[in-house]
Amino acid sequence: MSLFDVYPLYDVTPIKAQDVWVYDATPTKYLDLYGGHAVISIGHSHPKYVENLTKQLGDIGFYSNAVKNPLQEALGEKLSIQANCPGYQLFMCSSGAEANENALKMASFVTGRKKVVAFHNSFHGRTSAAVAATDNPKIVAPINAQQEVEFLPLGDLDALAGVLAKGDVCAVIVEFIQGVGGLDISTAEFYEGVDKLCKETGTCLIADEVQAGFGRTGNFFAFQEYNVKPELISMAKGMGNGFPVGGILIHPSIKAEYGMLGTTFGGNHLACTAALTVLEVLEEQDLMAHALRVSDHFKAKTTEIPQIKAVKGRGLMLGIEFDFDTAALRKKLIYDQHIFTGSAKNKNLIRILPPLTVENEHVDQFFDALKIELDKL
Repeated sequence: MSLFDVYPLYDVTPIKAQDVWVYDATPTKYLDLYGGHAVISIGHSHPKYVENLTKQLGDIGFYSNAVKNPLQEALGEKLSIQANCPGYQLFMCSSGAEANENALKMASFVTGRKKVVAFHNSFHGRTSAAVAATDNPKIVAPINAQQEVEFLPLGDLDALAGVLAKGDVCAVIVEFIQGVGGLDISTAEFYEGVDKLCKETGTCLIADEVQAGFGRTGNFFAFQEYNVKPELISMAKGMGNGFPVGGILIHPSIKAEYGMLGTTFGGNHLACTAALTVLEVLEEQDLMAHALRVSDHFKAKTTEIPQIKAVKGRGLMLGIEFDFDTAALRKKLIYDQHIFTGSAKNKNLIRILPPLTVENEHVDQFFDALKIELDKL
């Protein structure tokens, strides 16, 4: 049986990984500055992560949400404190798309409305309502397009005010740093204005923290750079350091009812253990502060490369922009320099989303390699 061919693949086959390094069978050693789409937060095969998951698997790996799972309660309590989201309630699922799907569903339940506002260059997932709120018509099937979604320019408060005034929008969903779209960030005035407009019109604000959350930006969540309080916060990727786990945080004003949400695999014992371990390591190794220090070093190094036209993002959710399509350059970095980086909807951008354990010396290695390849162009 052949695989359904939907992924263009690089000719690299990782068989082992440790911290910021990935190895193939030859063995060639690759520097991982992409973290498998910002998933690897505390480093590949972190010893505490391996130990805790192995122990949990030896006890119990999975059972239904129809029975008690104290690990879920422990995670909810620790997450509330560490993320500084007191009173929020946790619902667990298994992916970022599923998190956004559930957040949109909750917003519709709460408001009794069905229209969604999203922003140009957004990416929220590949499932039903989440993909309809993603600004990429190529991945939206007709069955998804029946969702009512209006896309607005990021930063245009007047346009948003006009739409919300009609009273038919259940949710405004926003990435406070756009990921796949190209690391664009608007202003504090805009984000705080969005929150104010949502509160005034009874609209739920959904902070999509799937890629930016769990310390990647130097804040636990990217929205915490601003004075906003979302009704719903979606998260995944770095939450499990590679184990499939996602979730939403739900404002305490929203009351739960049996049957509103549900999941088979979400919140299983292994998923909870993975997320609890990530929280533990983030705290013990002070990785959020570390992310900001390495980010400063990275940004300083960009001044040595005249071909870089802009540096985007915050913390270790970064992009460097050129005035040419970077696809060929990224291939050179992978095959000749053995460094993984990421692409974006903005073809001139290289995304940098390393494990939060990355060090300045790894940043230096990247810029040395970048100079070599740029000199060949």
